[in-house]
Amino acid sequence: MPGTQHRRRVGTVRPSHLMFTGGVGALIDLPNFPVLVRGLDDWRFDTVPDWEPLHEPRLLAAVAKLLSASVTQLRPPPWLDGFDADPNGQAARVGVPVIPFPQWLRCTACNRLAPLDSGNWVFVNDKARRPDEARFFHQDCPRRRSKPLAVAARFVLACVNGHLDDFPYREFVHNGGACPAVSHPQLQMEDYGGNRGANVIIRCPSCRAKRNISRAMGHRGAENLPVCRGRYPHLSTFENCAERPMVLVVGASNQWFAQTLSALAVPQVGASALQAKVEQLWGDLQNVREFAALEFAWTMQQFHALHQWSKDEVFDAIAQHRKTLESGPEGDTAYPDLRTPEWEVFSSPVPPEATDDFTLRRDSQGVPAALADYLADVAQAERLREVRALTGFTRLDAPDPEDPDLVTRAPLARDRPAWVPASEVRGEGIFLRIDPALMTAWEDRVRDSDVVREHMAAFKRFRTNRYSDRVPTDFDPMRGWPQARYIALHTLSHLLIRTIALECGYSSASLSERIYSGQDQGGILIYTAVPDAEGTLGGLVSLAEPEPLTRITQRALRDALRCSSDPLCAERLPKAPADFLHGAACHACLFVSETTCERGNRFLDRRFIVPIDDQFPCLVPA
Repeated sequence: MPGTQHRRRVGTVRPSHLMFTGGVGALIDLPNFPVLVRGLDDWRFDTVPDWEPLHEPRLLAAVAKLLSASVTQLRPPPWLDGFDADPNGQAARVGVPVIPFPQWLRCTACNRLAPLDSGNWVFVNDKARRPDEARFFHQDCPRRRSKPLAVAARFVLACVNGHLDDFPYREFVHNGGACPAVSHPQLQMEDYGGNRGANVIIRCPSCRAKRNISRAMGHRGAENLPVCRGRYPHLSTFENCAERPMVLVVGASNQWFAQTLSALAVPQVGASALQAKVEQLWGDLQNVREFAALEFAWTMQQFHALHQWSKDEVFDAIAQHRKTLESGPEGDTAYPDLRTPEWEVFSSPVPPEATDDFTLRRDSQGVPAALADYLADVAQAERLREVRALTGFTRLDAPDPEDPDLVTRAPLARDRPAWVPASEVRGEGIFLRIDPALMTAWEDRVRDSDVVREHMAAFKRFRTNRYSDRVPTDFDPMRGWPQARYIALHTLSHLLIRTIALECGYSSASLSERIYSGQDQGGILIYTAVPDAEGTLGGLVSLAEPEPLTRITQRALRDALRCSSDPLCAERLPKAPADFLHGAACHACLFVSETTCERGNRFLDRRFIVPIDDQFPCLVPA
């Protein structure tokens, strides 16, 4: 909150919330007023003793490549324990900074509409243990002796360049001009609730002007709005912008979309034992750039594991690892490839050395005999650590995972950031690899089928309709088409997740998926990724044993043959004019929670896995 008198907690969120739901630049709706999360320039760590950045060199290199080489750290949100013991202590003044936004308020008694700095409002947050009761009151309200509650005027302007601004109430009610009666009119907002602009009327008692908010809605209403001012309220800056803004209601789902990168903390595969040790100790070794620095640190206890090699060998390994990180992931896409190194680890016949962040093992019996017709490998990830970083955000249009430059990324800081917010979660998982020969032969059979062509046409329509008239002239509607291989793997993943959730003790929302469908890849990782102890209970890994895995997989495939919505579900294809991206899939058979699915329940079709369509060959043999 602005001002030293307001540096007190007004709410709490989980670290993952700041990554995916309401991070930098987002509006968070508190019980009595919404707030906007400030930019990284205002986040303070000097009041948090002994804080440490998150170490994940591969993700850090990817973020630096995507944003700027100036990014040198992944930082968790500032937090200090002790609030419950002393709500007035230092812990109450440590956290993520926010400001009230929108900065126009409305009195719930007299309908007075005025900006936050007009002198009409009083902020009260005097109960340290009840931050949920923080609120604004109307001072000297003519309707009541007691101070009535003031709430946010619930309309804002946003544009596709990531800008956000207050609605221009004064200019709007006077048709773009000034009030003819007074220089600073006191406005009124008659808000009858609901999400329709027709329920809100703006009045100027001084000149008796009035106007309905519906006149600012839609394409016609855009003509009644000014050009975007290029405002970044989270940074307190303005820039030139020629876009026409759009009116949004506070709480609209398209006011903020996160752009994130995530990576599993996996060691290099095929590296020597020395290289693996260097990677494991990289948090301490990353500052060793000269041989003298290595000699100085050589006797430290954490480096004793390196003494089986010479100093020259260790120094060369440090230099080589730094060169690998600085070169960044290769590829021509703006999003660095973070999946291929993970695939190499999971598909390696020899598991890497176990660490606190990653432990992989295989059952001595190998793939169960009943599943050997379509599975080539099963691995149990007993320990996993996933690190997630926020790289930016967009407004109005969601970022495309395969085409990030299609929408404008809003900045997290005024200048090039030296760090980005990040969070980490620990868990466990099951990795399944499909027989590569089976996958290749199936792809050849279905590549020119009518079903695949319908999915491709739906993808083209979806991409085109999604961005309406805001797409660039060189827009490629087929960029990022994931191929039939991805749809099959993704469908199998959902079938297994729904079945696993019934037996492993985790809720389906606690499970996540990573699909490896790149060139010469064909695998699924189903893992827990929740920020608490539920992520490491061992219930998921135990299901990768031969007997339970066979039972679960066969049950998942058997259940996929029937859906309570059949025959409507089984016969569904994404035919024109529909622009959804699923075939034989619905909430009764394949859909999972949005926190579980990496693609928002898109690219799913049961006919790709099991024989429910006589005209289309499925992947899994009957």
